[in-house]
Amino acid sequence: MSSWNSRGLRGSVLEESINLTNEMYRTKGLALVQKVPTPITPINFDKQKGHITLAYFEQKSTVDYIGVSQEIPICFDAKECAAQSFPLHNIHEHQMQFMGDFEAQGGIAFLIIHFTKLDLYYYVPYRDIVKIWREAKEGGKKSFKYTVLDEKYLIKLEKNVYVHYLPAINTDLSDRENV
Repeated sequence: MSSWNSRGLRGSVLEESINLTNEMYRTKGLALVQKVPTPITPINFDKQKGHITLAYFEQKSTVDYIGVSQEIPICFDAKECAAQSFPLHNIHEHQMQFMGDFEAQGGIAFLIIHFTKLDLYYYVPYRDIVKIWREAKEGGKKSFKYTVLDEKYLIKLEKNVYVHYLPAINTDLSDRENV
């Protein structure tokens, strides 16, 4: 089991930005995407402050978000990285399996990676991340630089939307049609 105490807040700024984006998408009728809660078992509880101080994850999570946009099922995981290189150990085997199964059912799976030092947000299609993942499994590099990602999937701030990833989904759909 993994400890919630040591990892619980990692990525919370990115996730809060995505949550705000998803709420805006919902109110505008563009998408309905929700955060997937990870079940935890509380171990320690601070009665005075009224919050959990230590807990363990009950099971492996799938991805951070799942939903639908314009009749297209989508799922994605949000990752943050302080360096210019993203370590692949931040993506778990069960997440890759879930995203692969999701795509096999006709959905779109992807990662949103925020390179915090550079303040760059990238949409990474499953087909791209699985290629990098497989190469690493076969003895290749265990990380990748943001520079290997396709510039057309750079998520730009548009009209005060925090992490406006819908245009990247449209680009992904176009790329799939042209294959």
